[in-house]
Amino acid sequence: MASDSTMDNVNGRETVSLNGEPIVKRPRESVSQECPLRVPKEPQNKVTVVLGAQWGDEGKGKVVDLLAMDADIVCRCQGGNNAGHTVVVDSVEYDFHLLPSGVLNKKAVSFIGNGVVIHLPGLFEEAEKNLQKGKGLQGWEERLKISDRAHLVFNFHQAVDGIQEQQRQQQEGKNLGTTKKGIGPAYSSKAARNGLRVCDLVSDFKVFEEKFRMLAEHFLTMYPKLNVDVDRELEQLKGLAERLRPLVTDGVYFMHRALTGPSKKILVEGANAALLDIDFGTYPFVTSSNCTVGGVCTGLGVPPSYVGRVYGVVKAYTTRVGVGAFPTEQDNETGELLQSRGREFGVTTGRKRRCGWLDLILVRYAHMVNGFSAIALTKLDILDTLPEIKVGVAYKVDGKSLPSFPANMDVLTRVSVDYETLPGWCCNTEAARSFEELPSQAQSYIRFIEDFLQVPVKWVGVGKSRESMIKLF
Repeated sequence: MASDSTMDNVNGRETVSLNGEPIVKRPRESVSQECPLRVPKEPQNKVTVVLGAQWGDEGKGKVVDLLAMDADIVCRCQGGNNAGHTVVVDSVEYDFHLLPSGVLNKKAVSFIGNGVVIHLPGLFEEAEKNLQKGKGLQGWEERLKISDRAHLVFNFHQAVDGIQEQQRQQQEGKNLGTTKKGIGPAYSSKAARNGLRVCDLVSDFKVFEEKFRMLAEHFLTMYPKLNVDVDRELEQLKGLAERLRPLVTDGVYFMHRALTGPSKKILVEGANAALLDIDFGTYPFVTSSNCTVGGVCTGLGVPPSYVGRVYGVVKAYTTRVGVGAFPTEQDNETGELLQSRGREFGVTTGRKRRCGWLDLILVRYAHMVNGFSAIALTKLDILDTLPEIKVGVAYKVDGKSLPSFPANMDVLTRVSVDYETLPGWCCNTEAARSFEELPSQAQSYIRFIEDFLQVPVKWVGVGKSRESMIKLF
């Protein structure tokens, strides 16, 4: 019986054949010759990432706007128009849901990556609304690029989102508190491999139409009461495809050129936040995408070695929109004060946000997943009137300390929180423009956060504008 491995001698070199594939032993002297491909190369450009460290609404847009001023490329890597970022420039308040906040920088290219799900009518409507507010968005189509691999959200995805939420309420007596923007159903289509992408829409429209009708029929079979006007939506999409076509690019190639070409500052703007991540968040009360640092790689086609600094955005207290466990929630006068002073209403839904004390167990968990290089602490000024401030530092269940943040939401709803009480400063901080100008108690609050997390605070926000972000180092 013939062996899979044979040995021969060719020109004085011994070869070993494994399954018919010869392996030639190199002469000893060639070992010392250095192959340039084998010398590790440091990436030319790395991406800087801004991520939410709580349940969203931390003020990521303000931090992105600050960093985007000298950025060359600003990217969105996941989520859809369920995200909501508010940016104030020249006293004009812009609201973004799908567009990267960096689109206000006229010298930067804004990029929507393959991990984002796009509702095209919503995208163009968002741009039109912001154009009416001020000059910041003028020429936005000339500086926006969209990955050809990004999935599309259709009107029937949004309708299904509403039906599913209604069914949860009827069957279980509780809903997930979704934005009803169709994000979950669109990601479900993506995972079921019957979704449609940007590249489908800008290719042969007849082929796209066939696939679209099949997808609509799939949902109609599942939800017979679904109100879908297939012909009308196809007509709308055909028109939008022409506006979309000039914006579409091969996202992988676009990012590869940006990362390996001439020196560039590349910024990635995370949507939602760590505790809403589909894997690491407070499941099932989460979003449908990875809003932690791993989503940067999969949502843009960026190799892990090209991820540079990762900044976590932390509100000086905690808020949450919708339902789900919230250990440090203050359903009392303190919560109402934080809500009113912080103007805590959702940008996307207008829903009132639940408010509570800063939960450092939660933020430390977000740091474990993301590896924050530094923290941006926002809305410190909202605490200005409080005589004392509490910070959550440990969880207990039935009197026993929990060693880590619990995965099980039934456990999280039962936790009691150990608090550290710190003195308030009872004075206005909005005029402060340096760490030294902050009251000593506010400085101690910041240092307490740094010591607990073992992560430095790089910025502190004491107002709405980009000028109110104090840089510490």
